[in-house]
Amino acid sequence: MTKLLTAIIALLPLVANAADERAGTLQKIAESGVIALGFHESTPPFTYAAADGKAQGYSYDFALKIADAIKRELKLPKLQIKQVPFTVQNRFAIVQNGTSHLSCGATTNTLERQKTSAFSNTIFVAGSRLMTRKDSGIQDFPDLVGKSVTTFARSTSEKILRKMNSEQNSRINIVTTFDRGDTPLSVLQAGQADAYMMDDVLLYTTIHDTWRPDEWKVTGKPQSFEAYGCILPKDDPTFKKVVDQEIARLMTSGEAEAIYRKWLLSPIPPKGVNLNFPLSSAMTDLYKNPNDKPFD
Repeated sequence: MTKLLTAIIALLPLVANAADERAGTLQKIAESGVIALGFHESTPPFTYAAADGKAQGYSYDFALKIADAIKRELKLPKLQIKQVPFTVQNRFAIVQNGTSHLSCGATTNTLERQKTSAFSNTIFVAGSRLMTRKDSGIQDFPDLVGKSVTTFARSTSEKILRKMNSEQNSRINIVTTFDRGDTPLSVLQAGQADAYMMDDVLLYTTIHDTWRPDEWKVTGKPQSFEAYGCILPKDDPTFKKVVDQEIARLMTSGEAEAIYRKWLLSPIPPKGVNLNFPLSSAMTDLYKNPNDKPFD
């Protein structure tokens, strides 16, 4: 009896470890047979809705690859995908409350945001710059003194602009909007702001949504670099490990660069616009050294 009890006690850690491997997000996905992928409906080329409402884009292609990796990990060939639209304001909440298992879009990984959410390995590196009219006289950030600048509320660009005001006395009138109703683009086109600050790749995309694309430019030395990562549940290292391993595989195998060419160097739906956004040295470095490090 003593030997049997000893054997059972010895096995308990192994049983516990096996349970831990399937705990958390992976366990929930395994039990439901569904993985919920968050996506923003209007952030091309990263995630946006097609005419039929289905998600598409650069970041969503990464999300689909991650879903395939989880399918293999859990041995669930019939794993179903549920698309969960999010806004700039609720993108963290839908992962925190379990509505989405992960959300890949154009979300910057920062130390502040890591207090409440986890992030995957970086999937894209952008720089924060300005969009303005070609005849505005604005060439760089020092030209913004006393000007009005629009951006999304709670974005890293808003944080940088407020820092400029507090540390450099730039006296910038910051006009923030959400992604429903008035947007930074509508504010800018209405003449209610002199410039729009956001990540450079998003600004290049936005120019093609204006009434007269030839009247606009992207300018200014990047004030920060943004490491886009997928939002993950906090304190779930097992799930994060599966996600990060797949992103690292995509980066080092050349598949990530193929996704880049598809969405940033080729015509994309619905208008067939080619952003012609050149591959940066930061992206080339990322392919060689996948990581989940923020720039701040």
